[in-house]
Amino acid sequence: MSDSTRGVILVGHGGIPKDYPGDLVTKLKRLEAQRRAAGVPMSHEEYELDQKIRQWPRTPETDPYQAGLELLAARLKPLLNGARFSTAYNEFCTPTLGEAIEQQITDGAKEITVISTMFTPGGSHSEYEIPEEMAELRQKYPGVTLTYAWPFDLNKVAEMLCEHIGQFQENHPG
Repeated sequence: MSDSTRGVILVGHGGIPKDYPGDLVTKLKRLEAQRRAAGVPMSHEEYELDQKIRQWPRTPETDPYQAGLELLAARLKPLLNGARFSTAYNEFCTPTLGEAIEQQITDGAKEITVISTMFTPGGSHSEYEIPEEMAELRQKYPGVTLTYAWPFDLNKVAEMLCEHIGQFQENHPG
């Protein structure tokens, strides 16, 4: 498959903007917890609050997490040999994973690989929510190959972390 029909999506957690009203975050998290406990779909009120926080204006000062993910994305993109590339967020930011996948499909991607910034097993986003959302999208887009590049090889993650530690030990002995 040509690089023009391949896509990669880097998924990050998403952060709450520093200037977003705390009472709205509390209300959103309460509604989310109630929904999960009851096993019911998202209510209109929860959806509206979710959209409000995702659409909140952001700057590197108000959302350093988003700025950091975009910096990582800018370094990853040139290494992907011309594949379509975008970022997505599990919560609090836009686009969602579903929105990013749908945009890449609209732009002509036929094979999309999704990779999370969350390296360790056991997290609800990386281990459950992303695979569930991708399963739904595979049903919706049967002509597109959707691959989730997870779980990470923990030996390789440990090697990367060890190399990083070494850089600090070499530069700051003792």
